[in-house]
Amino acid sequence: MRHDKSILAVVVSTSHIFAGTQGGEILVYSLDTYGCVKVIEGHRGSVLGLCLSQDQDLLFSSAGDRIVNVWSTKNFLRVYTIYSLYDVGDIFCVSYSSSLKTVYLGCQNTSIQWYDLREKDIRPPPDPKAHPAERTSRFFDSSGPGGVQTPRPRSTDDGPRNAVGGQSLEIHNQYIRQFAHFGYVYCMLIARGITSDDPNEEILISGGGDGVIHLWGLNGDKGGAIYEVQALGDDQEGEASVLSLALDGKFLYSGRLDGEINVWDLETYQLVRSLKTVTGDILSLSVGGGFLFSTGVNGLVQKFNRQYETVATFQAHRERVLASTFAYNSKCKPIFVTGGNDSTVAIWDVQDCISAPANNKRTSNEHLFEFLKEFVSYRTVSSDARYKGDCRRGASYLRSVFKNFGAATEMLNTKDSYNPIILATFRGNRLKQPARKRILFYGHYDVIPAENEQGKWISDPFSLQGIDGYLYGRGASDNKGPIMAAIFAVADLIAEQALDSDVVFLIEGEEECGSRGFVNAIQANKELIGDIDWILLANSYWLDDQNPCLTYGLRGVIHATVQVESPHPDLHSGVDGSANLDESLKDLIMTLAQLTGKHGKVRIPGFYDPILPLSQDEKKLYKDITQTLVRGNPDLGDPDELATSLMRRWREASLTIHRFQTSGPENSTIIPRLARASLSLRLVPNQESTVIAQLLTDFLHQVFDSLDTENSLTVTIDHVAEPWLGDFNNQIFQTLERAIIDVWGPTPAPSPSVAHRRKSSAGHAARAFAQRNSITSTTLAAGSGDKDAEEPASAIANGKPEQGMFVTKPLYIREGGSIPSIRFLEKEFGAPAAHLPCGQASDSAHLDNERLRLVNLYNSRRVFKRVFRELPKKE
Repeated sequence: MRHDKSILAVVVSTSHIFAGTQGGEILVYSLDTYGCVKVIEGHRGSVLGLCLSQDQDLLFSSAGDRIVNVWSTKNFLRVYTIYSLYDVGDIFCVSYSSSLKTVYLGCQNTSIQWYDLREKDIRPPPDPKAHPAERTSRFFDSSGPGGVQTPRPRSTDDGPRNAVGGQSLEIHNQYIRQFAHFGYVYCMLIARGITSDDPNEEILISGGGDGVIHLWGLNGDKGGAIYEVQALGDDQEGEASVLSLALDGKFLYSGRLDGEINVWDLETYQLVRSLKTVTGDILSLSVGGGFLFSTGVNGLVQKFNRQYETVATFQAHRERVLASTFAYNSKCKPIFVTGGNDSTVAIWDVQDCISAPANNKRTSNEHLFEFLKEFVSYRTVSSDARYKGDCRRGASYLRSVFKNFGAATEMLNTKDSYNPIILATFRGNRLKQPARKRILFYGHYDVIPAENEQGKWISDPFSLQGIDGYLYGRGASDNKGPIMAAIFAVADLIAEQALDSDVVFLIEGEEECGSRGFVNAIQANKELIGDIDWILLANSYWLDDQNPCLTYGLRGVIHATVQVESPHPDLHSGVDGSANLDESLKDLIMTLAQLTGKHGKVRIPGFYDPILPLSQDEKKLYKDITQTLVRGNPDLGDPDELATSLMRRWREASLTIHRFQTSGPENSTIIPRLARASLSLRLVPNQESTVIAQLLTDFLHQVFDSLDTENSLTVTIDHVAEPWLGDFNNQIFQTLERAIIDVWGPTPAPSPSVAHRRKSSAGHAARAFAQRNSITSTTLAAGSGDKDAEEPASAIANGKPEQGMFVTKPLYIREGGSIPSIRFLEKEFGAPAAHLPCGQASDSAHLDNERLRLVNLYNSRRVFKRVFRELPKKE
């Protein structure tokens, strides 16, 4: 849409596009036809800022004539005209708090000023001579030589044609924040639900020529007065001016001179990312449909996705793009609107953009699925810096879910800008406060990468899809599905007024990277978290695909790097190789070869000494496991051999060498200067990781010294996680057991036909088991995936099973993997932990096509609800 003057500001309502021009007009276009329906001649100077009220009934315009006009969007008549008694210069921007009915002005004289429209009829009427059009100018009306002042000629111009009518309102001195910035106040916006748990609480965000962003609280009892909450970038001296701002949930984008965009997390006030654009000085930023749009002085628009990758760059205007906004037209199609100094308003079709789902407080299973689908859509991959923004967005989304159900929430920062930890507390019924217990639920929102470059996933890994009763998506099982089930369980109890305990959620974002920063953050905020009676987590899987389990033990882990380095450079084996040369790779291999003996037995002195013997109670658990598994899958063979195999993976320590790396070119003739190996030790309860790490280091140096080589050895402990062993006879395990029996009911016995099919499908796995006396989770899952036996039966009346049904309690299992935080939480809070696996053995966590059965998601919600309601207070 063409005009005869530059377009400096644009804003879009549900029915109209409003564009402010250099000539002081406001152009009004229909959003249906894009035809011009009105030209409002509203200002003597350029229209620099436009803003709509939340209900879109009022349009605010600020300009170079030192005035803010307020217009009705229904009849386009002026309702108010607002001005300051100070000479503020140009008013670059205007914002409006709908809750406080207060207008905020960002001014050239570095001030922020405001007017509370609730006081418009109780303040004294303004002096007509105080209007900016009637006041003398310090420059143009100053005294000349000899003190003579030239009389101002009487203007024949009656002012803009539509700038008539309405109430005149003066901003008095007490409604001014002088030097809000040490530079022009270029941009402002109103944000909601940022600094508190109240989603409607508003703050004002401003950016200025000093390169600083200020967050201002709004005091409704003092006429909307502002007070500083936080300053962003004030510690970065010499930062370029902030010319534009855009908000996406809890993420704030600031556009600066020289084409830089800073990405701020407003929950932690941390700078997440800095982007360099091709648009030059960033005069406008817009967010919508999952994309960020940047515009600048060269007429280009650069479009970024959520990973801050450029997905499009296009020439929007011949010269500068001065204004932009994202909106949806009358047909709910996304559009991008730009205005430039080529005197045009352009409407761009951006069909690849998406809209956000509506917020809803229903707690049905269908709504649980919707929430989980949104949660999975965030690529919260903690191991890849490209997804740092998505990790923050995913955390912000999860926090909003907690808030939606009434939790008090905090974002706990971690050192080195690792992903934050979400602390969310649901308070139990206050009437029962003296006996109120406190249950901590631990989980993680970060996931393993899933790029799907080879197309091995049957659907987009970050778009949750329901297929054959399973939900496919990265994080569905590990660990987003269980987290969402636990939240909805609490929501159910709140809705029934049956939450008698405090439920505290600690959800971290670095578990897949060894829980970086978790320990320090929890210790620094221990008083805020409060006392804890019980700890519950749900971060693993059943032993097969049919029988619910409870996990009472985890192995710990030590990851180490062993490096041998020679004083000589990389050499050629034909030229320099000889028996007298101490080669780094040879020395490394000889050293590592001494770590283990026959059948993998670790040779480190004292390594096995702390390991606890097998108790009779635990031995019975293995009997329950093997009887149940062999009954469902006879091809697993001898129960005693199966029990031995499980013990080796669960309760025996082990050592694994993972990979070798060498220096120099990758060809067969190089003698490398440096050789490095990565190894891990899986520890079992009662083995202290620090002690074992020192034993490993000492033993490697002892072996290496015996080689009498000129090379040098370095042993680095990269990561440690303590093993964990729970008390499977305590109250939390017994409460979980009762809940599982009640929710899952009896287990169906396999029919002869089902057993025959299982035998044929799992025969190869069984033969492999017989040959090597070992099993894997894949083997176990293969024997229980038949549809005839897949769905668990519901609970039987009076606890009496039907014929062919087995009433069994859950299998008590241990696992060979590690969860670094669980033993730390037990020690830190002096509270016992229990582990409820939600998924099946075939969930493929960390692999392609990760999934979670829909029945498991819904039943996990029911189990959590029972536990949160019934778990007694620890004595």
